[in-house]
Amino acid sequence: MIITRTPFRMSFFGGGTDIKSFFEKYGGAVISTTFDKYCYVTVRHLPRFFDYSSEISYSRLERVTAVDDIRHPAVRNAMKMLDMHHIRLTYEADLPARSGLGTSSSFAVGMLNAFHALKGRYADKKKLADEAIYLERVLCREAGGWQDQIAASFGGFNRINFNKDGTYDVCPLIMRPKRKKALNDNLVMYFTGFTRFSSEVQKVNERSADDKVRQHLQMLALVDEAERILTDDTTDLDEFGYLLDHTWQLKKQTGSAVSTGDIDALYDRGIKAGALGGKLLGAGGGGFLVFYVQPEYKAQLKEAMSDLLYIPFRFENSGTRVIYYEEEEYRE
Repeated sequence: MIITRTPFRMSFFGGGTDIKSFFEKYGGAVISTTFDKYCYVTVRHLPRFFDYSSEISYSRLERVTAVDDIRHPAVRNAMKMLDMHHIRLTYEADLPARSGLGTSSSFAVGMLNAFHALKGRYADKKKLADEAIYLERVLCREAGGWQDQIAASFGGFNRINFNKDGTYDVCPLIMRPKRKKALNDNLVMYFTGFTRFSSEVQKVNERSADDKVRQHLQMLALVDEAERILTDDTTDLDEFGYLLDHTWQLKKQTGSAVSTGDIDALYDRGIKAGALGGKLLGAGGGGFLVFYVQPEYKAQLKEAMSDLLYIPFRFENSGTRVIYYEEEEYRE
């Protein structure tokens, strides 16, 4: 039996520039972090005395006699890709799916990590990220970028550069512990209650944004500025909050499905309560709102947003991990 734990990610700057069609032409970069909310994937071989060959448990329960009968596209394609058979797989998570935190990619990374471990193989973080990108973007044909799979696999607070030759580099951002803690303390996250499929939002936005490239180039330019703010101790950390607002206003221009009237109203309420800036996490349309707020206004913000679910969190650095490993005999 194998159990993997894979973190969710919080993306701050550069979202959308991690899409292959964009970065192969213009280059791309994002700044994101993983935090202490996780998905857990448990995998073991299914004993042969059942009348089905595999059991997949997530928001629904699937029991099938052939891999091709599995309805979950990521599970089906991953099992075929890695030649997995007679599997019992269970998925659990600390936060809901389709909420802007890269949950589907965290699941893909954690599942692939578990499959490799079940076969007695070690897969490093780059291999897992690459395989998860191939699984979701090629085999499952889901629209979207590459940052989620990389963040979930590597973990930590990083700048991820996407190169025109189709490669990427993961560059940890070096901050003094006191500054990093202050940033964590000044970020407040709420669940809006709205969920959506990121790939569907991407498709709508592709059709609706004629000048999307211009906004994404502006958003890309903010990555350098954000990195300077985070790593330069002489810069007021509050500038990070103002820059979040800037990138959110740009992001809303990249597609009609990024925000809604309800989301805009919630965001405006947070700003009026004292937040310097913030953004909706993920492709848009719902999920989690994150605000940057100075300590003296945090109580005021929490009161103003009291009808939403507050999610406390801390940054994490581990990325995907096998947290339980027990060998078992299995014959093909």
